[in-house]
Amino acid sequence: MVASPAGAQEVPAKYKSMLTTLAKTGDFKDNVFKVNIPRTDLRVTINGRPVPTPLGFGGWVALTPGGEGPEVLMGDLVLTEAEVNPVMSALLESGLEVTALHNHFFWEQPRIFYMHVHGRGTVEELSARLRPAMLIIDKAVASGPAPSAPAAAAPTLNTEAIATTVGQPGEQNGPVYKITIGRPDIKMTDHGATINARMGLNTWAAFTGSDADAMVAGDVVMLEPELQPVLKALRANGLSVVAIHHHMTGVEPMVVFLHYFGSGPAAKLAGGVRAAVAQLGTGPAGHAK
Repeated sequence: MVASPAGAQEVPAKYKSMLTTLAKTGDFKDNVFKVNIPRTDLRVTINGRPVPTPLGFGGWVALTPGGEGPEVLMGDLVLTEAEVNPVMSALLESGLEVTALHNHFFWEQPRIFYMHVHGRGTVEELSARLRPAMLIIDKAVASGPAPSAPAAAAPTLNTEAIATTVGQPGEQNGPVYKITIGRPDIKMTDHGATINARMGLNTWAAFTGSDADAMVAGDVVMLEPELQPVLKALRANGLSVVAIHHHMTGVEPMVVFLHYFGSGPAAKLAGGVRAAVAQLGTGPAGHAK
């Protein structure tokens, strides 16, 4: 049940019990254990256009050792409207914290919401606290349609050109090409645990479609002074801003997250992403994945 993305290491024994308890796949990299919670039951459209799950409809939770002993958990769960409050109650009653609830898209059907979760404890304790919420999500996935088979001749993107424009390579996941950019210049900890890109402190851009007719969805992590320049860069390049919010509470420094969406020629979309990323700290050349 252990996935092996590029650069992943063998999952330490202490984390494998969580994969069994939650019946999920996961991987270990950069001192972070990450559990995948995809919503393969969802059939989402944006303005009537079908959207593949990897464009932004996969949830996750991640654990990293805390400097004070217990593991620190952060995560982002993908939920329908009807699931939001049952899952929130399950998390709160189990002793986990809910730190944010928001949208990532406009014009999507069905409406989808994203719930950020936080906790501390042993792997076994965190597994038990997560399980009631996971059972609600698992029931929805099991009762939904079977995962769609990948299209035999899906539209292709010139991903090399996209990576060159944005300033960093990405990874292919089915019909989606995703670039993830960390913020190593932001030194953030939570109870002694380093909060890095794998724990959610990252900017990302996911592309799908064809060079002539693509879609991009993404998230930008910013320090407060960077927000206005990033907003101006996105809007100047025709990308829609769909949410501005936080993901984490009780952390220093304060960081702001912004979600955006756009459609059109892939080169133009990549240029818009590049313009926004250029407003962050030292720009894409100064960030590590």
